[in-house]
Amino acid sequence: MLIREHARALCIACSLLLSGAAGAFAQQPAAPADIERRTMDAVVMQGDESIVLDGRLDEGVWSRAVPASDFIQVDPANGQPATEPTEVRVVYNSRALYIGVICFDSEPDRWLGYQRRRDEFLASDDRFMWTIDTFLDARSGYFFEMNPSGLMADSLFGVNGDNRPWDGIWNARVVLSEVGWTIEIEIPFRTLNFNPNSDTWGINFQRTVRRKNEDSIWMGWARNQGLRRMATAGRVTGIRNVTQGNGLDVKPYGLFTAQSAPGRGDTATRGDASAGIDLFYNPTPLLRANLTVNTDFAQTEVDQRQVNLTRFSLFFPERRDFFLDGAIFFDFGSPTNDDLRVNPFFSRRIGLTGGGEPQPIDFGTKVTGQIGGQDVGLLHVQTGEEGDVNSEAFTVARVKRRMLQQSYVGAMYTRRDVRGLDLDASQTIGLDARFATNTFAGSQNLSVAAWFLNASQPGVSSETSAFGAIIDYPNDRWNANFDMRELQRNFNPSVGFITRTDYRRYRPQLNFAPRPRNNRIVRQYTYGVTMDVQTTLDNDLIVRSLEATAFQVNLQSQDTFSVIASQRYEKLDLPFRVNSAITLPVGSEYTFSRVRVNAQTANRRVVALNGRVETGQFYSGTRHEFVANLTFRLAPGYIVYLANEINRVRLAEGRFTTKLVRVVGETQFSPFVAWVNNLQYDTQSAVLGWQSRFRWIVRPGNDLYFVYTHNWLDDPVLNRFASLDRRFATKVLYTRRF
Repeated sequence: MLIREHARALCIACSLLLSGAAGAFAQQPAAPADIERRTMDAVVMQGDESIVLDGRLDEGVWSRAVPASDFIQVDPANGQPATEPTEVRVVYNSRALYIGVICFDSEPDRWLGYQRRRDEFLASDDRFMWTIDTFLDARSGYFFEMNPSGLMADSLFGVNGDNRPWDGIWNARVVLSEVGWTIEIEIPFRTLNFNPNSDTWGINFQRTVRRKNEDSIWMGWARNQGLRRMATAGRVTGIRNVTQGNGLDVKPYGLFTAQSAPGRGDTATRGDASAGIDLFYNPTPLLRANLTVNTDFAQTEVDQRQVNLTRFSLFFPERRDFFLDGAIFFDFGSPTNDDLRVNPFFSRRIGLTGGGEPQPIDFGTKVTGQIGGQDVGLLHVQTGEEGDVNSEAFTVARVKRRMLQQSYVGAMYTRRDVRGLDLDASQTIGLDARFATNTFAGSQNLSVAAWFLNASQPGVSSETSAFGAIIDYPNDRWNANFDMRELQRNFNPSVGFITRTDYRRYRPQLNFAPRPRNNRIVRQYTYGVTMDVQTTLDNDLIVRSLEATAFQVNLQSQDTFSVIASQRYEKLDLPFRVNSAITLPVGSEYTFSRVRVNAQTANRRVVALNGRVETGQFYSGTRHEFVANLTFRLAPGYIVYLANEINRVRLAEGRFTTKLVRVVGETQFSPFVAWVNNLQYDTQSAVLGWQSRFRWIVRPGNDLYFVYTHNWLDDPVLNRFASLDRRFATKVLYTRRF
């Protein structure tokens, strides 16, 4: 009976998805009028011409460059000229690309620039962004952004998203004036991979005037396009006779640490000094190789804690530079961000124990880039022994064959060898394919992807596969997707991340987001429905849920408000340990309904709120959740974040309350000097943690870090916080380019 019910509901949801997509073709605005691609010329410096990087744009070469201008609004008045003009010029010499920007402003004293720290998100500030597609392949590129306070941020991006933590070596200066703000940017050619035989790159520019919540762009102003869709970007031509030099970066580091662990009976403070080195080499303009020896990640920011009241393991993103560099070359399939993500390669499996403790990395090698028509990624890492943890060797290989304009077919291989044990290696092989276009039914985005994985483990020979497919229609007014997957009982990718096995899943989703015309208050409404049906491989229904966005409104002020209702049926096929004292047994069945209210004020406000209240049934009882995140922007560079999460759970088997509190204070002295303090406590771990992190970018590529970390246990016996461990680290990194 239940199977028939969920099959019927699934058919209804699929029909909604298809009818919604069909309706979109009739109601979506026509393709934009700026199909004719804009092109700008890069001007080469002559003789002894040079640029002093001061943000003033007063060198003669700038006057010879014809600017890119006439930006068009994306929001709020889509397709109309920008209300504040912007001019962008591009010049170069044999060593670097220079970009000069004038952001004119009719009210130059009303700019917003709270953030200064490298790579902070700029949802609160005025900003200028640009993307560069050095291979002119419309698939991937470099993203950069700045604000009036001089913040510098960058990332790599591809078809599966951003690699935000990428830190390229480049420099820039900002000057405020009576006409607005100007930027002078220097990007060494050694920082970029490019084809030296091509003098034309893809390029695009976008500007945000935050007090107006206005976004304007040079090319691709339709809301289905955007800055990172390089298929609709402009062109910059005339970049000739430039190279990456020898393509070699040598990056040694020196490290001093002092640590103790009173909570483990080790009260003595132990000091240690070490050194290591990273080598980066470009054997071809399209390929990048990296060797790291005696790797250490002492400067890595601490994880943001999460409260887990689900049946599955929490996912914490990678934060270590070696693994973040070139990470987009190892993307597989169409990653999802929900509880049932499937990642055949998850780099946090390397060099970290199951509890998140660091394990020494003796050396690692990595090659990423392009060979012929293929994107390739190769990785090999050797970890050292640490206590009872054996040395291990990890190998990952990834290749994607480019097809058409935005599509590919690919394969992946991972291997994990445990040294010192007489066991065969754990291996995973995978195949995936993706077809994508931004011209479906005229100007719509559509992608179809499929993947297959097989993970072999010592002593396991059957039911070790997984496969799935997803259809995605991500557009402004109509947004729909359908995700299907199956994971067999013994599927366990040893270098990957999964939360459970032995299930099939069908998940259709449909959102309708109309924009009222000539409305000075409301920018966009959103209504949506998401269905999730999961069965075991024996066709026993274990999850059936329906979530409806009953109402969401995005205001012109960029404040948002939403109401979401859900109903969920669950049959536990595994025990569910809700907390240390409560475990729900296998075979238990529950149906529960919940309501969630979200409210978020605009990030540009001096005090900004992001809050959530969720209440309703929860398995055998109720759960009430209260979340409040406050941001205080005291002045440019001085920001305080407060986060508070409370869950009150009342079940037939018992009751409990969880709390999580986080306080983060950022003192951003300049775009190159920042001091961040992170204090967090949660009742699940009963641990209070503090990290104090100071970073000085002496010059791009050369960094000095001071990091202090201290953890205390909330001891109910002693009725106080007892010191668990503490560590101080000083790290110096230096980059020499050849």
